[in-house]
Amino acid sequence: MNELRLGVNIDHVATVRNARGSAYPDPVRAAKLAEDAGADGITAHLREDRRHITDGDIDRLMEALSVPLNFEMAATDEMQKIALRHKPHAVCIVPEKREERTTEGGLEVAREENRLAHFIAPLAEAGCRVSIFIAADAAQIEAAHRIGAAVVELHTGAYCDFHAEGRFAERDAELERLREMSAFAHSLGLEVHAGHGLTFDTVAPIAAFPEVRELNIGHFLIGEAIFVGLKPAIAEMRRIMDEARAGR
Repeated sequence: MNELRLGVNIDHVATVRNARGSAYPDPVRAAKLAEDAGADGITAHLREDRRHITDGDIDRLMEALSVPLNFEMAATDEMQKIALRHKPHAVCIVPEKREERTTEGGLEVAREENRLAHFIAPLAEAGCRVSIFIAADAAQIEAAHRIGAAVVELHTGAYCDFHAEGRFAERDAELERLREMSAFAHSLGLEVHAGHGLTFDTVAPIAAFPEVRELNIGHFLIGEAIFVGLKPAIAEMRRIMDEARAGR
């Protein structure tokens, strides 16, 4: 059974910090705590409007981390230049709209195949592992493969929303779609990641997919940390993931 990695997204530590315009809580400190708790990587999304993570945070994360940084970014010239300057271990290309609360849906790759192929080529040449955040859709997966992405990260938000709303038939249908598309992406030679909205209650079925190599989880863990602390929250997530992967 392939190892299942946990990437911890620390964006919303920065959201709390920026609410007061202060220096705390520090997302880099949260990243180091996540490392100590067993995170295999740290995810940070530098948005165009800098609503949470800032350029200075990326500078400090690159210096401080001993685990890989997964740099989430929109497919813009500005973000490409920043990524090429830092050359993080991984870049994850995500859709981004100023008015959204969080990343809504996956990237439209099939309709922008040529542009995205040219956009990611310099990043891959610089040694960054390029991931594309997409819906669990065969056409998008095929397009991500054609443009040369190494990784697809499947959007689990709809599955988690259906669970939270008690729409269990729709939840189960979405889970089956995620299962099928994980296997399909793997069959094309893509590494498969998943994330968005995962909680203690929803992570196990996704963690059990043998093709999935990494889960990226942030908002829930930061929220849970308010009550139990970041290290215990990550440790519990890791326990649930590992038990699900082992079939327990």
